[in-house]
Amino acid sequence: MAKEFGRPQRVSQELQKEIAIILQREIKDPRLGMMVTVSGVEVSRDLAYAKVFVTFLNDKDEDAVKNGLKALKEASGYIRILLGKAMRLRIVPELTFFYDNSLIEGMRMSNLVSNVIRNDVERRGENPAEDDKED
Repeated sequence: MAKEFGRPQRVSQELQKEIAIILQREIKDPRLGMMVTVSGVEVSRDLAYAKVFVTFLNDKDEDAVKNGLKALKEASGYIRILLGKAMRLRIVPELTFFYDNSLIEGMRMSNLVSNVIRNDVERRGENPAEDDKED
């Protein structure tokens, strides 16, 4: 029987949790004044490298996102030191931060679908509340 979760998956989950805590409590960079969320972590098989995917609360401004990623890149050494203290790993992975726009794209797609449904209902002249009563 194969392992359901390998070591890289378990380490990436723990890294995601610890990095989120570190970013919330320890990093005081004004460029990260906006809320930073760690949406995912991918760890290499040898656990030497980690891709950290982040989203920002107020990420409508592209310059703010670039400055936030630059701040995270500059703080990656300090974050690694704190990770080394928080986790028992032989090698603390080298961190590379990437902007994750999947949440924004998902919201955009959801809005598009909602608009299409609303326009279709308006075009047909139907009342959505009446459709629910028929079922």
